[in-house]
Amino acid sequence: MKLLAVCSILIAGTLWGTIGIFVRTLSGMEFGSMELVALRSFVTLIAMGIYLLLFKRDRFRVRFKDLWCFAGTGILSILFFNFCYFTTINLTSLATASILLYTAPIIVMLLSLLLFREKLTVSKCISALLAFLGCALVAGVNPQTGLSITPEGLLAGLGAGLGYALYSIFGRYALNRGYDTMTITFYTFAFSSAGSLFLIDTPGLGGKIFGRPESIPWILALGLITCVAAYLLYTYGLTKIESSKASIMASIEPVVATLVGILIFHETPTFWSGVGICLVLLSLILLNAGGIVKRVSEKNISAKSCGD
Repeated sequence: MKLLAVCSILIAGTLWGTIGIFVRTLSGMEFGSMELVALRSFVTLIAMGIYLLLFKRDRFRVRFKDLWCFAGTGILSILFFNFCYFTTINLTSLATASILLYTAPIIVMLLSLLLFREKLTVSKCISALLAFLGCALVAGVNPQTGLSITPEGLLAGLGAGLGYALYSIFGRYALNRGYDTMTITFYTFAFSSAGSLFLIDTPGLGGKIFGRPESIPWILALGLITCVAAYLLYTYGLTKIESSKASIMASIEPVVATLVGILIFHETPTFWSGVGICLVLLSLILLNAGGIVKRVSEKNISAKSCGD
């Protein structure tokens, strides 16, 4: 079951890594960044709502006193993260925005230590550092380039990292209160959809969609693949994996995004991006090596006992 959870998180990160395909296509159809955030939320909310209504109506039930968990995942995480990230991109370079965003695993690790008493192990710390350095190199930050940053950009970028991290934290609280992954995903995007209405021109967005009907399949794919499937898988992974470990594993996202850029958009890979990919993969191996060795040892001991 733990192996399945690990695979779920890695697949979720992989799906998030493909978002560039849909964003570039829809941006070419003149959809803005916050409009795409809102569309992802709307599609996820509608898809999950229809499924639950038809097959899992009991999953709609939540306790009023627990709504803060979903406000946390939906508004403080999804909306806040995207707003801060796009603000950072406007204030700094894309590379700077990316490196600040991937402070998230470190933030999750520290918050999980304080809030959930998760162990702060050497392997976690080294894995988080390797993942952070790898993501920075993949994003284009290397010894030959500098960071263009202002105090405002730094604050917005750290806000993006915090918002990105908060999904793991509030998602853990919701899971600890006994909620199903489908319930968490539905109410997360109910809150983010409601919040996004204050950040976009809703009538204008509707006009764009109906004015470009060829965008509809891309919008549906954006929501279903990079939101519904990805967040269901990631939230399921949180049921078996510590929040700090899950956040580090999700660092596979920029690696996939880089490979998508090379294979689909014919972007030119660099030596440093290759080093970054290797560091992220090394962090994942190190993070899971202990559990693998332990399971192998247990099997060997069990086999020896049976032989005796």
